[in-house]
Amino acid sequence: MLDWILAMERKYDLEERLINFAASIIAFTDSMVNSKAGNHLANQLLRSGTSPALNYGEAQSGESRKDFIHKLKIVLKELRETRVTIKIIDKSILHLDKGEIIKLLNECNQLISIFVKSIETAERNNN
Repeated sequence: MLDWILAMERKYDLEERLINFAASIIAFTDSMVNSKAGNHLANQLLRSGTSPALNYGEAQSGESRKDFIHKLKIVLKELRETRVTIKIIDKSILHLDKGEIIKLLNECNQLISIFVKSIETAERNNN
């Protein structure tokens, strides 16, 4: 019983973490340089950076283990896209708060690591 409770707490902690990440992405994009490139990459980041929370919510209602794994892979893909977009924004100096860039990259990298392990575990348990 305790294992089940701990697993549920981790699931909600991860969901909350993804929601907080999405909220940080929204705030970050709202404070980006207002230029053609800045607006383009802000929109790209807004899509890819908020998508993981939404797709994780969908994964929780997966129709099968295979569907659950597929949706987790979408979360991972979106997180990797987000990481690259943040790096482009950093290199292009489209956001002036280097500390915020570092914070977002760190959280994104940690989330990527969590989902790589989660997918490995889910695939192992599926076999």
